Amino acid sequence: MSTLKNSVQLMGRLGQDPEVIDLDSGKKLVKFSLATNDYYTKKDGEKVTSTDWHQVIAWGKTAEIIENHVTKGQEVIVRGKLANRSYETKEGDKRYTTEINCQEIVMTAQKNDA
Repeated sequence: MSTLKNSVQLMGRLGQDPEVIDLDSGKKLVKFSLATNDYYTKKDGEKVTSTDWHQVIAWGKTAEIIENHVTKGQEVIVRGKLANRSYETKEGDKRYTTEINCQEIVMTAQKNDA
C-alpha cells in the first residue's frame, strides 16, 4: 500500500427522514442517522443483535440525491470519510462528534415496511 487514506463504507438503515439544510451560500447539506447491526451468540447460546448509530452528512449533488430518493427505514450503503469536529452548545459547553462525510450512496432496497 503506497498511501493510506481515510475511507469508510457502511450498510444500514436510516433512522429518520434526511434533514435538508439550504445554506446561504447556495449549497445544500443533508444529515441523517444510519443504524448498522452486528449479530453474535453468547456462550450460553443466546443470540444477540447489537445496533450502532452513525451520523452521516452529505453535500452538493450527493445531498440532492439523498433528499429526493432516500427515506426513513430504507437500506443504503454509504461511502465516504470520517470527520471529527467540535462545537459549542448554547449553554457554552464544548461537544465533540464524529460524522461520516458521505461522498457516494447506493440504495439497496426500498423502505422496510415490516
